[in-house]
Amino acid sequence: MFNPAITVEMLNGQAKANMPTFLGIEFTEIGDNYVCAKMPVDERTRQPFGILHGGASVVLAETLGSTGAWLASDPTQVRCVGLEINANHISSVKEGFVWGKATAVHVGRATQVWEIRITDDNGKLVCISRITMAVVPHK
Repeated sequence: MFNPAITVEMLNGQAKANMPTFLGIEFTEIGDNYVCAKMPVDERTRQPFGILHGGASVVLAETLGSTGAWLASDPTQVRCVGLEINANHISSVKEGFVWGKATAVHVGRATQVWEIRITDDNGKLVCISRITMAVVPHK
C-alpha cells in the first residue's frame, strides 16, 4: 500500500524543528499498512506528577496516523489533515520509551481511519487511539 521508496531514514530526516522532533519522536519501522515510532518518557513528555502526559501520547498518535495517511496517499494530488482523534489512556509510564504503531483501518478516497496502539518498553498497553483523516484534493 505504501510507496516502497519511502524509508524510515527519510521520515526521520524530514521532521526538523517541529513538535515531533521537540518531543524526541523517532520513526522506527514502516510496513505494508502500518508505521511505527518511539518517544522518550522524559522531562519533555512527563506531566508534573512524573508520569507520561496524556497530551504527549496524543501527539505521538497524531504523528503516526498523519504519517500513515500521507504514506497511503498521493501527496502530489491530495493532502491529509486530521478530522478527529480520540485516545484512551490505559496505564502510566514513568521512564523509558513508549512505542506507537499506527495501522490502517480504512483508506478511502475522502477519509482514512487509523488505529494507534501505544505500549511501554515491556509491551504493556499504555494508550489506544483512533484518528480520522480528511483527504483533501489540492486546489
